[in-house]
Amino acid sequence: MPPPGALDNRARRLLIIGMLVLVGVSVYRLYYAPPPGPYVGFSGATMGTTWNVKVAGDDLGPGSLRKIGAAIDKALDDVVERMSTWESHSEISRFNASASLLPFKVSPPVLEVLSIAEEVSRESDGAFDITVGPLVEAWGFGKAEPASSPPSDATLAHIRSRVGYRGLRLDGEAGTIAKSNPRMEVDVSAIAKGYGVDRVAEALEGLGHRDYLVEVGGELRARGMKNNGQVWRVAIERPSDEIRTLHRVLALRDASMATSGDYRNYYESDGKRVSHTIDPRTGHPIDHTLASVSVVHPSATWADAWATALNVLGPQAGYALAIREGLAVHFILRSAPGGFEVLSTPPFAALLAATEALDPTVPDESQPSQE
Repeated sequence: MPPPGALDNRARRLLIIGMLVLVGVSVYRLYYAPPPGPYVGFSGATMGTTWNVKVAGDDLGPGSLRKIGAAIDKALDDVVERMSTWESHSEISRFNASASLLPFKVSPPVLEVLSIAEEVSRESDGAFDITVGPLVEAWGFGKAEPASSPPSDATLAHIRSRVGYRGLRLDGEAGTIAKSNPRMEVDVSAIAKGYGVDRVAEALEGLGHRDYLVEVGGELRARGMKNNGQVWRVAIERPSDEIRTLHRVLALRDASMATSGDYRNYYESDGKRVSHTIDPRTGHPIDHTLASVSVVHPSATWADAWATALNVLGPQAGYALAIREGLAVHFILRSAPGGFEVLSTPPFAALLAATEALDPTVPDESQPSQE
């Protein structure tokens, strides 16, 4: 039998050792160990919407997390500072405010976005057009309040005289843009969110991260996998004016996806839906059976622009263009009464088949969203 007090001393020693072990484990988890769960999430607000970023990997201690957060903020803030039409000092706002027809110097990022927009405009025969802003305003969207009545034909004709992507001249070698009408304006909101996604992805990769899911306003880009070895899964929303529900879940790896639809941002006039998506070729809101279109592409910038262009074109012309361009696209069409039909191009159908071959019990990681 041990002498009196020996058990107390042993207990104290064990208690001290235990506390040291706990402290050591806590320090290890804080500074060295990867975080629990399949990824670490970040979120915030930008461009009048929200963003969410999920990063997986081993090197995700506090210092790394701070660098990731700072890199995300810097990437998104840079897009806003260059391209926002709400910030008066941005390059786009200053170009819009100028009545000069002389070349206007812009930064490489702005020229890159405008060049992509120009190509999609050309390939879609003007269905995508970043000069459509004044028409959007006339119909009561953008910065304007919903209109009490549709604009008159005379008003639309006057506005359309300064709308048209062909009136915007880009000079890649000189790094300039110029307008053919002093009142022409540029609005890249239909492509900027996708561009922001790509810039955030580049920032993450610049820090050495190769497993992530980036989302800005519903536009997505995924690379690699989660810590549990599962592929990132993203959601396509079922078009609904009320409850947000899932339509399809797609396994997305090393690719981007953008969705454009008419079921969130609209108003009714004389019992008729007035969509926020304006056809630049007619000056009127789109009026067809296409409710939603999702595009998968290596670049979120291109996916964003293509989704808008195909949404404007409608199911027949949009599908034909998607086939011609070899795009992975999923169309959701309205059918009476209150139902939906789907139409996928072969590349998108292959993605759906690949997703269905995976474990169906694995939940998706994205929130259903659309433009």
